[in-house]
Amino acid sequence: MSSPMVIGWREWIDLPDWNLHLRAKADTGAKSSAIDCAEILELPNNRVQFKIRLSRKKDELITVEEDIKLRKRVRSTSGHGQERLFVETTLELSGVKQRILVSLVCRKNMIHRMLLGRETLSGAFVVDSSVDHWVTPRKRKVAKKRKK
Repeated sequence: MSSPMVIGWREWIDLPDWNLHLRAKADTGAKSSAIDCAEILELPNNRVQFKIRLSRKKDELITVEEDIKLRKRVRSTSGHGQERLFVETTLELSGVKQRILVSLVCRKNMIHRMLLGRETLSGAFVVDSSVDHWVTPRKRKVAKKRKK
């Protein structure tokens, strides 16, 4: 096994299954990863439809439908527990590509649209908390849907 990649506390990531490119915060205090969603709707056959918020400032949303991989009670940063749905997607970060579980949650009042928790970071990444953007450029266009 190769050594884990050193990343900063914040990096640009790709979620190619959803054609997304956005900035994520590496959060070693969080066990699971989370993405900012609106209008989370459970569908028949253990599926879920949700809208991913691309920006804090603009009302840009994309609609995604996935299989529900997990239902779990998660304690938020405020300390309150809530039942969350988890879906699976592919994460790409500076050449590292892996399948990850992501919880669907409203993060509209948070700075970052996505958190990368310990379960995602473990084994593949080591976070240098003193560095903002270690492997990706600091400045890039705001979150956007990638061109196919």
